[in-house]
Amino acid sequence: MPRNTKTITVSLPPDLSKRVDSAVLQVQKTRSEFVREALIRHLDYFEWKNLLEYGEGTARAEGISADEVDRLIAEYRVEFDPSP
Repeated sequence: MPRNTKTITVSLPPDLSKRVDSAVLQVQKTRSEFVREALIRHLDYFEWKNLLEYGEGTARAEGISADEVDRLIAEYRVEFDPSP
């Protein structure tokens, strides 16, 4: 049966490795689980930041102020709400 994961090797400075080891003991997870969750959180943040920057750039290009964003979202939700 094929694995559902791919193994990668990551080098860490000794002080960071000690911090990881200390944290995994506290949260009772394996190093792999801990690092996997940290990577997911970092990637989620990175993707959210990119989306936010895209939205801000688009709003600027369209002349939409920050104050108008909430109103426009509310109007869109009313217009396109699929629930009866």
